[in-house]
Amino acid sequence: MATTKKTTKVVTPVDERETFVSLQKNFADSEQVAQEKLKTLHDLQETDMEIDKLLQLRGELPEEVAALESELDAQKAKYARAEQMIEGYNQNIEEARKQIAELEDEMAKYREQLNNITNSREYDSINKELENQGLLKAIAEKNIGEAREAIEDCKADMDRINDAITIRESDLEAKKTELANIVESTAKEERTLEERRRQFTSKLDERTISAYERIRNSTHNHLAVVTLYPKNEDGTYGDACGGCFHTITPQRLIDIASGKKLVICEHCGRIIVNPDI
Repeated sequence: MATTKKTTKVVTPVDERETFVSLQKNFADSEQVAQEKLKTLHDLQETDMEIDKLLQLRGELPEEVAALESELDAQKAKYARAEQMIEGYNQNIEEARKQIAELEDEMAKYREQLNNITNSREYDSINKELENQGLLKAIAEKNIGEAREAIEDCKADMDRINDAITIRESDLEAKKTELANIVESTAKEERTLEERRRQFTSKLDERTISAYERIRNSTHNHLAVVTLYPKNEDGTYGDACGGCFHTITPQRLIDIASGKKLVICEHCGRIIVNPDI
């Protein structure tokens, strides 16, 4: 008895570098009706444009907030480094003081030995040691003085840094408040648009969404789906791409009008749809 093998369609993974030819083939092979898919893409683009408008209301505030936060982090790091340097200088001062105390003890012993010398050679040797110990003490005292000056410089830097931090924190708080007010005023509309966007993307396959996002991110105005240009007074549309305004060939105009094929502009790479869909 002959048996029939069940065949399954192999779905290739999404490749962001894939050509539009393979994307068009996948679009044509899709179980979803082409016209419905094109309409969903068009609606998705319209929704994304509305979301973009809301984001534009925020202007450069998000970037300004991020820049202020970054600057504050840098200033606080400088303040912390200055504190560490002061700690290091204080340790050096403490070590120098211990060295001076040890040197003074040694020098006191050498002075006692001067009272019990037996010859000039021994006298010269002890005086040489006293001279060396005195030089080492002078160096240690000099190091203490330089460390104290460095500490004062660090403290002055910390005062300047602290003033800058206070100003920047005030600026940051003002920018955050302004941004929060804008976000709050558009939050409801943004949630509605985001939900509408999820509804549209749920109707599209992963490969189509990937291509849409890739085109959208590569254009300066974030338009991935466009209609024909221009729109005339009588309601008809012209024969140019609505993204780059290059003229479309007659055959492609027929394909666009049919709504049965995915048409990609040869010049700008945008998806062109029939505006009447």
